[in-house]
Amino acid sequence: MLTLGPKGTNDIMPGEIEKWHYIEDIIRKICHEYGYSEIRTPIFEHTELFHRGVGDTTDVVEKEMYTFEDKGKRSISLRPENTASAVRAYVEHKLYASPQPVKVYYIGQMFRYANVQAGRYRQFHQFGVEVFGSRDPAVDAEVIAMAMDFYNRLGLKEIELHINSVGCPQCRSAHREELHNYLKPNFDGLCKLCQSRFTRNPMRILDCKEEQCQKFSKDAPTTTDCLCEECAVHFEGVKKLLDSIGISYIVDKRLVRGLDYYTNTAFEIMARDIGAQSSIGGGGRYDGLIEQVGGPPTPGIGYALGMERIITTMERQGISFPKGAQVDVFIATLGEKAKTKAFQLVYNLRGSGLAAEMDLVGKSLKAQMKQANRFECKFTLILGEEELEKGIAVVRDMANGEQAEVPLQEVVQYIAEKL
Repeated sequence: MLTLGPKGTNDIMPGEIEKWHYIEDIIRKICHEYGYSEIRTPIFEHTELFHRGVGDTTDVVEKEMYTFEDKGKRSISLRPENTASAVRAYVEHKLYASPQPVKVYYIGQMFRYANVQAGRYRQFHQFGVEVFGSRDPAVDAEVIAMAMDFYNRLGLKEIELHINSVGCPQCRSAHREELHNYLKPNFDGLCKLCQSRFTRNPMRILDCKEEQCQKFSKDAPTTTDCLCEECAVHFEGVKKLLDSIGISYIVDKRLVRGLDYYTNTAFEIMARDIGAQSSIGGGGRYDGLIEQVGGPPTPGIGYALGMERIITTMERQGISFPKGAQVDVFIATLGEKAKTKAFQLVYNLRGSGLAAEMDLVGKSLKAQMKQANRFECKFTLILGEEELEKGIAVVRDMANGEQAEVPLQEVVQYIAEKL
C-alpha cells in the first residue's frame, strides 16, 4: 500500500493553503496595479522548447528535467520554468502583432529533479512576470521595482537586491575569449562539470559553487568588465531609475543566473535565512529568446519567485498570516425535524453569501456547541423541537454571548444584516 507521496512533492493541506491564498491575493492585486494580465500555459511542452529556450548547457536541461516519450513517440517534458512556455505562447498566438509591450504574469507548478531541501521541492510553485516588446531600461527598472514592492507588501525584512549586466552576444563573445585565456592555465583544476562548460558556456564557471572553481575564477574577468558601450549605457540607465525611486541594490559582477537565455540585466533577490543568505527569486532580460523559439526579433524581460521559498522565509521571520475564512453561522440542532429545517436554513444562508455549517455526524448538542467554538463562527443558531413549535430560532452572538429569539422566516435576513 502506498502511504507516501513521491519524494520532492508536497501536499498543501487546510490550515496551510490559506497562506497560499493570502499571497496569491496580493499577487493578483499588485499585477493589476502594474498592468499585467494572467497567462496559463500547459505543464508539459515539447522537450525541444526547453533545449532551445533554456539552453543545453544548463543544469536544468542537462540534469533536472522530467522528460518522457508519449504514445505518439514525441519527447515531452514537464516544464522546469515558465518563461520558455510564455514565449512559446506569445509566438504561437501572434501577440507580437498586438500593441507592445505585452505584460503577463503566471502562478503555477514547475518540475525539476533536484536535491530536496527546506523550501525546495521537485514539484514547486512559481509566481512570475514577463514583458515582451520593449528594450527601454525603464522596463527593467519597473520589473525589478515590482518584485521588491511585492516582497515589501508581504512584510519581508532584510531583503537584498543583487544586479548585474551579462551584456549582449557581442559582449559575451569578448568576455568568452578573455575568460578562456584566464582559465586555461588552471583548466585541470576545475571540476568535471566546469571543464565541460569551458568550451560550451564558460560564463557558467563564475556561478559554480565548488571551492576549487571559485578559487581559480576569483579574479576572472566578468561580464561587466566587457560590456560594449550600448550595454553599459543600458545598465547605467537601469541603475539610475532604481536610484530615482530609492531602491537599494548591490552590483554583483559574478551574478550570471542559471539559464542561458539571459542578456543585459540580470538580478537576484536574497533574504537573510537564519544567518545565511538564500535566493527567493530573480530574473533578467532575454532579448534573443523569442527569436530563438521561432518568433520575430523581440526583446523580453521577466522574473520568477519561488512560492515555497517565500512562505518559508516569512515563517522564519515570524511574519503572521491572516486567518483563513471563518464560518459566519453554525446551526446546532436537536432532533430529526430540527436537522431537516437546519439543512434548509444552511442552504438559504449560503445562497445569501454567508458561510454556514451544521452538524453532519450526529453529535450531541453540547458537542455541537464546542464545534461552533472551534469554527470561531460569529453566530450560532440553536434549533430544537421546542423552537420549531414556536417558529423561532435562538441566535447567539458568539462575541458577547447575547441571545435573541428570531422568527424562522426572518433568520437569514437578521443574520445578514448583523454581518
